[in-house]
Amino acid sequence: MKLEKFDALVEALGSLPSVGKKSAQRFAYHLILNDTLNAMKISHAIKNAVRSIRSCDKCGGISEHEICDICLDDRRDKSKLCITENPKDIFVLEENNIYNGVYFVLNSLEDECMSKLKKIIDSDIKEVIFALTPSLANDGVILFVEDKLKEFNLKFTKIAQGVPTGVHLENVDMLSLSKAINLRTKI
Repeated sequence: MKLEKFDALVEALGSLPSVGKKSAQRFAYHLILNDTLNAMKISHAIKNAVRSIRSCDKCGGISEHEICDICLDDRRDKSKLCITENPKDIFVLEENNIYNGVYFVLNSLEDECMSKLKKIIDSDIKEVIFALTPSLANDGVILFVEDKLKEFNLKFTKIAQGVPTGVHLENVDMLSLSKAINLRTKI
């Protein structure tokens, strides 16, 4: 039996991260046969989001306007700039209320991106915090960005790394364990 529209839905759902073919089929069956009202609601929400969500022109985060609410918020600490790899990382930090500065999404190391970053730095920024996934490649990115911004005399920091809470040492990779030992803090 050939169901082109159903197969297209399964294929579309299966293209989402962490959704395999069987999960995509279960979602499709459920939405089409058991919950058509919710299927229409999801369809409408996706359509509206695709039409109205964009990148913030200033920080590169997600926004429904030219400049996002974080960049426009006068209560933010404008002396601290947190550099992330993608807009999703901003959501993680914001959901947990652990940071009150401004952000910049470093989506490339090309001149255009570096010019945008320098324009933000040129304001009141005193500290740049790198919130990048720990890796040798990102250590190189940090060094590159520090070099590009050396003229601003900034304080550069990066998020700490090491042993996650509740994880046994036997389950920690050697690089993380090594950094945890070498970057240990006084109690």
